[in-house]
Amino acid sequence: MSSLMIVAIVSSVAMLVAWIWQQRTKNAGIVDVVWAFGMMIAGPWYAFTGSAPLFLQVSLGLLVAAWFLRLGAHLAHRVFNEAEDGRYLAMRQALATHASVGFLVFFILQAGFIWVLTLPFYAVAQNSQPQPLLVGLALLVAGIALWGEATADRQLVKFRQNPANRGKSCRDGWWRYSRHPNYFFEWLHWFAYPLMGLGGEYQYWLWLAPAVMFTFLYFFTGIPFSEQQALRSRGEDYRQYQQTTPMFFPWWPKSNS
Repeated sequence: MSSLMIVAIVSSVAMLVAWIWQQRTKNAGIVDVVWAFGMMIAGPWYAFTGSAPLFLQVSLGLLVAAWFLRLGAHLAHRVFNEAEDGRYLAMRQALATHASVGFLVFFILQAGFIWVLTLPFYAVAQNSQPQPLLVGLALLVAGIALWGEATADRQLVKFRQNPANRGKSCRDGWWRYSRHPNYFFEWLHWFAYPLMGLGGEYQYWLWLAPAVMFTFLYFFTGIPFSEQQALRSRGEDYRQYQQTTPMFFPWWPKSNS
């Protein structure tokens, strides 16, 4: 059985178990946790079953494991300590009596996303002629992205822990320069894989990774849902935030006047 098939099967089973869990707890946020840890496991799996030299296998495996372990742990802390994310609560209310089937379809689709989004890991793992300097540059890019996303997440957690900030939008740190700095750094990290894959069979296809991730984050699964939920929960404060702060790429905010 191919490594690609194994990831598809394991991801589907994991998401089915997660769906059963959310049926009991009514907290669909578990889908994000399973997605992150699924990505974390698939990366090293592809790395060490591929044909790349050992230094690239280790670099790829550590990069993916570090990135998605941090993300998965962050999401798990939120899911197991807070009420259901507003995005999924709105989805549950919209589906009404069809919520059970609707979430089942949604969870299985997320298994498909794991398979599709881990294809860059598989492609890099087949690069038998990597360029060490570019692999080093890839790790530097990923390191900067990891620092940026972790910092943005900590800033948001600290802001939300203050009861006085309830109903307000975080404007601290990275959130002063972008409404979604976590998504920006998530996108930035995907440039590491085409750099690692240069010289290999899939070197040109790998540039689709950051392009596809930008498309999903900016137009589909990331920003649109987050913006809608923010407007529902923070109203006028978030509308003012939208008027002054860039949506994705960090830049200086506009004046309120």
